[in-house]
Formats: sequence, C-alpha cells, structure tokens
Amino acid sequence: MDSSKETQAISGNSGAKKIGAGILLSRLAGLLRESLLRSVLGLGPAADAFSASLRVPNILQNLLGEGSLSSSFIPVYSKLLSEGKEKEAGDAAGAVAGLLIAFTGALTLLGILIARPMAKILTPGFTSEKLDLTADLIKITTGGIGFLVLSAWCLGVLNSHRKFFLSYVAPVIWNAAQIVILFIAINKDWDPTKAAKAAAWGLLLGGIAQLLFQFSGVIKLRTKIRFSFSWKNPPVKEIIKRFNPTVLGKGVVQISAYFDLVLASLLATGAVAALMSAQVLYILPISLFAMSIAAAELPEMSRNTEKEYLNKRLGQGIKQTSFLMLLTSVIYISIGDQIIGVIFQWGSFDRDDTIVVAATLAAYSLGIPAIGISRLYQSVLYANGDTKTPALSATLRVTISFTMGLLLMFPMDRLFISNAALEKEPGSILNNWGPLSESVRSLPENPHLGAMGLALASAVAAWIEMLFLAKKTNSKVFLDSYPSSPILKLLPATISALAVSIIARWFLSDMNEIINCLVCVPAAILTYIIISSKNGVRESLVLIESSKKKLRNLNRD
Repeated sequence: MDSSKETQAISGNSGAKKIGAGILLSRLAGLLRESLLRSVLGLGPAADAFSASLRVPNILQNLLGEGSLSSSFIPVYSKLLSEGKEKEAGDAAGAVAGLLIAFTGALTLLGILIARPMAKILTPGFTSEKLDLTADLIKITTGGIGFLVLSAWCLGVLNSHRKFFLSYVAPVIWNAAQIVILFIAINKDWDPTKAAKAAAWGLLLGGIAQLLFQFSGVIKLRTKIRFSFSWKNPPVKEIIKRFNPTVLGKGVVQISAYFDLVLASLLATGAVAALMSAQVLYILPISLFAMSIAAAELPEMSRNTEKEYLNKRLGQGIKQTSFLMLLTSVIYISIGDQIIGVIFQWGSFDRDDTIVVAATLAAYSLGIPAIGISRLYQSVLYANGDTKTPALSATLRVTISFTMGLLLMFPMDRLFISNAALEKEPGSILNNWGPLSESVRSLPENPHLGAMGLALASAVAAWIEMLFLAKKTNSKVFLDSYPSSPILKLLPATISALAVSIIARWFLSDMNEIINCLVCVPAAILTYIIISSKNGVRESLVLIESSKKKLRNLNRD
C-alpha cells in the first residue's frame, strides 16, 4: 500500500473512533432523555401520542437529511475537495443548502396546517382524545423539521472535511433541551399531557440549538460556500441524480416505519411507546459501531474506489461489525429486561412495561448483526455512485417485514390477556387474526406482546436484506467479501456467551437489576472474547494482547 492509501486507512480508522465517541455521548444523552420520558409518561396514552408525533419529523429528517445527504452529497463534495476544486465544492454545498431550506420550509408549513389529518393517517387506531393530543404535538414537532435537515447538511460538510466528532456529538444538545424540560416536569409533578407538550417544545428548541452548534463548525472551516438556489451546475445535478433514488429508498423505509406505527396503534395500549423505547437501545449499537465505521469510510471510499482498497476495507469492516454486533445481541437477549429495568423502571414505568419492552428488544436484537453489516455494503455502493441497489434492498426488507408483522402481531397481542377479557372476543389465538376490541386493548392488567411480533418480522427481513446486498455488491463492484465466514467463526463464542449469561441470571434470580447487570454482562463479554480468541478471531486476540500489555505496564509501575 502506498502512502496515500495508508493515509486513507488511518483517516478512516481515526474517523470511526471520533464518530463512535460522538455517537456514544449523544446516545447516552438519548438514554437519559428516554428514561425521564418513560418516568413521566410510562406506556400510557400520552406516551403513545408523543411517540406518534415524532414520526413526522423523523420521516422527513430521514428522507431529506442524514441518510440521503450522506449517500449523495458527501461522495460528490469529497471528490471535488480531493481534486482541489474548492470553488466548485463551495458552490455545490451552498446550492444544496438553499434548496433544502426552501423545500423543508414549505413542508414544515404544510405539516402544521394538516396536523390533524396526518394524525388520523398515522394512528387510525387511536381514540378521539389520544388523537387530539397527537395532532397538537405534531404541530409543535413538525416545526423542527427544517432545523434537523440543515443539521444533516452541516454533518455532510464537516464529514467531507474529516471533522467527524462535532457532527455526531451535536445531538447531545438536542437531547439536553428535552432533558431539562423533563426534569422540570418531574419536579413540578406535571400531568402526562402537559409533560408531553413541554417535551415537544423541548424537541423544537433543541433542534435550533443543535443547528447553531454545527453551523459554527462549518464557519470555522473557512470554506468558499456561497448559498444559492442554483440547481443547474454539474455537481449539483449529480447530487440530485444520486439523491432521488436514495430518497425513494429512504421513503420505502419510512413507509415501513409508518406501517409499524399504524399496526402498533391497533395493538394494546402502550405498543407504540414500547416500540420506540426498544428502538432506543436497538439503534444504540448500530449507531455506535456500524454507523461509525460506515460513515467514516464513505468519504474515504469516495476518494479511492480501487477494487483492492474497497475489498480490504469492506472485509475488515464486516469482521469488526460482526464481532461487536453479535456480542450486543447476546447481552440484549439474555439480560435485556435487567438493563431496561435499570434505565426505565421508575416513576410511571412498572415491571410489566419492562417485560413488554424487553421482549420487543430481544426480537429486534436477532437482526442487529445483519443491519450493521448491511450499512457497510451500502457505503460501498454509495461510494461507487449506486443509490438504486440500496433502494431496491430497502423495498425488499419492508415488504417482508410488513407481511410477517401482520401475520404475527395480533396472535401475539392475545398472549397473557386474562381469560375473562378474551371471553368477550370471538375466535382464538389460532383463528382470529384481527385486532382486539378497543375495550380489551385499553386494559392495563397484563403485558401484551404484539409489538414483539413486529420486531421479529423486522429481524427476519434484516437478514434477507443483508444477503441480497452482499450478492449485489460483490457482483456490481466485483468484490469478494461475504458476511457468512466471520459470523460462523463467531458462532461458538456467541452460543457460549449466551449460555453463561443465562446461567448467571438463574443464580442471581433473587438479586436486583443492577447486580445482575454488573455480573452477567462482564461474564458474557469475557466468555465471548476467550472463546472467539481460541478460534483465531483477530479482534479478540488484539483485545487480549492489549490487556496483557497494560497489566505488564502496571506491574512495572
């Protein structure tokens, strides 16, 4: 490898660490926010309404923001910078910002005007009172769309200049605004409806603060960015050309999120909030490990698309991601309820709520390794200008997830419901595939697992998407990196760690959640590292050697 390639490799590794550090801080702030939110709202009607109101900004942010911009803007902008065309790069960046401001401004205004019809479309299963609250919250949260999308533009500019940490730590500010308001709600003992509205205003104010924080970083770059609405120069045309298929792909994913919300609104009260709470922990390892690697590699892969370099980076990325994701799945599946108990189980959030969220998280966890690896394949395709294949893979995943979710959710929602309640319902678990009646759905007496059915469907679809992307990437870019070998090599360690964690849980069944976590998590990690090192897994060998070196240094001191 020549010096330029070595520089790229070092930049990728350094960038991944900085992104990981930023994501870790922002996700920890997000966990604190979610914990406070669950304490105030529990899994009640206000919690469902608030979770539903987040779908509108989330949908548009994902359609127009980070994911779409990363795959279309960063490759073009990074390539212009690498070629020394700073003026052209600045013109392209300014034009993209101007077009985003105009488009998101119009969408924000429209969203506020049609908040109630949107609430009806998003949550057809909500009662009239819960629907009214959802509409009120949508009017507030939709106001923050433009700020979140422009924050994603700042991220694209900063990442292209290899300024990774600032962009990914910025959401700490967004979370902090909501955390302050939730602390006030707890101290003032606000009712759930008032607290939900206050949290929505915190989301809006946090979006403004996050944008200002990131934009200050863009200004410090001293780039030649000139804001405009021009879309006719070649780099902007190329960005739009890549952007359109990406938006379609992201749109399919958001349709899936919409379907999940619609389906969850037909389940027992709390299903919407349970999905959102489980997703907070589910997304954490994906963001912390897979996204940090994939996001750092995208600008580097865009600068160097040689087969040898791409193949090496992709293969190493798959090994690292598989190692981290499989271990995370083990921990979530074996001790997820204890983790959720420590984080969420206080205030209005009780043990039954913990069971529902833990079951949903365990189901999601089955697909975590596949989701992580898929991100790496997508980065390779985006770097090579292919945004259509990821869009096609997303369509495949959504179709499978929706179909399976529809088959699983209603039967699983009937589990653990009292016989007295089910006597009012026609049919049985085997022959009744429709929603429970509204009166039964609102019963608070038992945990209902319909949300787990949706999560299981998502996990199966994630594995099918990963296999599809692997095949397409290797054929289109002529690579030979497959995920099966690293996963199979880690399988003995995965099974062993899972068994050790479950046995430790059994011995500590009378202990509280904190002790269980302090014992079971290290036991699972240690078992996983030792067994995988025996199979020659490089990541484990590096960790063991690093630990031995630190011990030797301590002994010398």
